Amino acid sequence: MPTTAITDRPTDTALGHLERRVLCAVGCGLRDDEIAAALDLPEDSVAEQLARILGKLGLRDRAAAIVHAFDRGLVVPGSGPRTRSAHPAPPVVEVSVLGPLLASQDGLPLSLGPLRQQAVLAALALCSGRTLSRQELLDGVWGTEPPVANVVPVYIYRLRKALRFGDSPDSVIEHGRRGYRLVSGAVDVDVVRMERLLTDIGAAERAGDAERTVRLCSRALKLFRGEVLAGLPGPLAERERIRLTERRIALVRRKVECQLRLGRHSEAIAELFALSAAHPLDEPVAAMLMRALYRSGRQAEALTVFDRARRRLADDLGVPPSLMLRRTHQMILRGDEAGLGLTGAAG
Repeated sequence: MPTTAITDRPTDTALGHLERRVLCAVGCGLRDDEIAAALDLPEDSVAEQLARILGKLGLRDRAAAIVHAFDRGLVVPGSGPRTRSAHPAPPVVEVSVLGPLLASQDGLPLSLGPLRQQAVLAALALCSGRTLSRQELLDGVWGTEPPVANVVPVYIYRLRKALRFGDSPDSVIEHGRRGYRLVSGAVDVDVVRMERLLTDIGAAERAGDAERTVRLCSRALKLFRGEVLAGLPGPLAERERIRLTERRIALVRRKVECQLRLGRHSEAIAELFALSAAHPLDEPVAAMLMRALYRSGRQAEALTVFDRARRRLADDLGVPPSLMLRRTHQMILRGDEAGLGLTGAAG
């Protein structure tokens, strides 16, 4: 019995983007562990992918898949995979959640539909690299008020049409037995870039490299474009909005600490004034601003920051300043440079 695909079997267009890549790797003679390493997949999922490929193409076994890959021109003897000519690498889809949700391809914005549909995409982007089940999407986007209709597959269908590999029918959203996920390597998510930068920032801090820390913090902060996930509904969006806003505040504080150590007081003060205006009830930010102003010889302004924070806390929350903020205030009044951590500082 021949092992090649006969003419009335489904063509390669029945395969998804990842399945084509697996078929190409199989055609090159790679083992499952080598395919897993090359495509950044769990090794056990390679066998599942191959089984689906064989079923879709009506092939009998792995040997038939190898012959099929050669017959279709996916592999040329001695030349390795012909991925560039047989299936051109698509432009990366960019998804940004560090502001209003945006998706673009080749610099052009993509239409993402209604807010709940956008929230589904945001969930996939925030869990990039992980498969989300239908129930996880329902819990994250609708919470305790699930929709009457079965809208998750409908929203996924629309998003898959919107987020394609160029003119290809393939989408950057994969649908498997366990649920939905973004295709590995096909989507550039801004929050993933930020997490990588945070790793680099930690390394720079441990090395005592304040200049590099400031540069890396600046790069991470430029990824933010306003309110995180602005306007998107659902418990997941709300949790991530809070978490990522706190991450942004922490980044500014880390940057400012290094700027102060480097004697760049005016830059630090400008950053802190902007952050304090955006988050007037954040007492650690107010305390940092007070210390930075005092360090620059602006004691009166530092005390004004305390008075403003005290009034805002009383008016909005009905509480007095925290012990930390009151201590900072007292140390400025006494000129306690040691207590303020300013002894021996650059400046």
